[in-house]
Amino acid sequence: MLNNQGRPTGIEDVNASTNGYQSYTGSRGLSQVEGLIYEIGDKNRTGVDLPEVDDFESCLGGFERTEEIGLAGLTEPEAMRHYTRLSRKNYAIDLGFYPLGSCTMKHNPRLNEKMARLPGLSDIHPLQPISTVQGALDLIDTLAHWLKTLTGMPAVAMSPKAGAHGELCGLMSIRAALEAKGDARSIVLAPESAHGTNPATAALCGYKVKPIPATKDGRVDLEAMKEALGPDVAAIMVTNPNTCGLFEREIIEIADAVHAIGGYFYCDGANFNAIVGKVRPGDLGVDAMHINLHKTFSTPHGGGGPGAGPVVLSEALAPYAPIPYVVAGDESFDIVEHDTTGKSYGRMTAYHGQMGMFTRALSYMMSHGSDGLAKVAEDSVLNANYVLASLKDIMSASFEGPCMHEALFDDRFLKATGVSTLDFSKAMIDEGYHPMTMYFPLVVHGAMLIEPTETESKQSVDDFIGMMRHLVEKAKAGETERFTGAPYNAPLKRLDETGAARKPILRWTKSEDE
Repeated sequence: MLNNQGRPTGIEDVNASTNGYQSYTGSRGLSQVEGLIYEIGDKNRTGVDLPEVDDFESCLGGFERTEEIGLAGLTEPEAMRHYTRLSRKNYAIDLGFYPLGSCTMKHNPRLNEKMARLPGLSDIHPLQPISTVQGALDLIDTLAHWLKTLTGMPAVAMSPKAGAHGELCGLMSIRAALEAKGDARSIVLAPESAHGTNPATAALCGYKVKPIPATKDGRVDLEAMKEALGPDVAAIMVTNPNTCGLFEREIIEIADAVHAIGGYFYCDGANFNAIVGKVRPGDLGVDAMHINLHKTFSTPHGGGGPGAGPVVLSEALAPYAPIPYVVAGDESFDIVEHDTTGKSYGRMTAYHGQMGMFTRALSYMMSHGSDGLAKVAEDSVLNANYVLASLKDIMSASFEGPCMHEALFDDRFLKATGVSTLDFSKAMIDEGYHPMTMYFPLVVHGAMLIEPTETESKQSVDDFIGMMRHLVEKAKAGETERFTGAPYNAPLKRLDETGAARKPILRWTKSEDE
């Protein structure tokens, strides 16, 4: 029975959206149709036999379940096949080029994974006695040292779990520093091209957000920013390189102007991959900056898994860092669990951080060395400019001149073709590529943000460029249906993404005739 409430999962649904003949099963070649687990399982099957439960006295105090739990039953082979088939429908960096701009979808070296699985690192527990985890604390302290060295900052908070969590850490440190001075400010400035988490974080901390426009060349409007400054401004949040893939040339002047009115400079470190080993944010006047270990230092990216977003802090903010943190003694390491200074804003998370992410990041640093990390930045910028130079004659580059780590195009080249940015991106799926970031940054109409990262070879980038040029030529040649109906070859075809986002159906219910 089909699940008509949400995405198409049944045989008829799949066949109805394919070109050519219809298969009996709905599968095409070795790409099998797979229903929801509730559609293919039932309570009469199981992968394990459990003994009957003898009479016992419940300790749940009247909260016992009185009805069937409603889970689908599968045999062990059926369960394995179900999840394996689903996994084959995923796109991953291990399958191909992943050009998502602003995300830095780079290769995760297998050496890092091997190190993270070493006994003594992978199997420790945060409640173990300090004496039994000295090696892990040494590793955290070493990673912290190199993060401070690479950024030119005197302190780092290791416990934040991701970029947005790091933003929260930085803004809370800023708020604590201001409150310690009896200076209650209420405004945070954020460029219009900022990541959405920037104004969201500021609002969460109780600040009003005042947007700063961009200039025609895609950078912060310095004069507009200076006009917005005043005694009520607590901080400015700037991404550098910014979300247009451009370096903020007036970054030091921005920092100086904010400091002159008693505010602080928060730098969104999402794009640190473009300048690592080349520029130290501390030298630019930054007071706080989160570092996405999954972007710059190759730890696994996204998927709701374990994250890490350490935050480096200036001398002015270091006393207000969160607890806990590692300290090195003469002969051993310890963790400071309680603030004795009265300055820290407290604890952000239960424990110190995500050990697996720390291990992978340090492994990446140690295997590259200082010269290798500088090469990371050089090659990521080189690859992006190669994409920009190879496509700007046939696509519309949003800004003049070279870019940093990502190339930004808009939809002017699609004018009068009947093809939108979304249509173009869907057609990329038929060519075997994950689409680039669409419609972001918002300051560019129909934006297409492409970030090849440094891990792609010239051949890989050339193949991508060739595919993009091919699609542009087809769009301009009037083959509109190829785009508006795409993707034709993906497992689930074109979906109503707006409807799915606005009216999500998160629970499967059995139809009346089942």
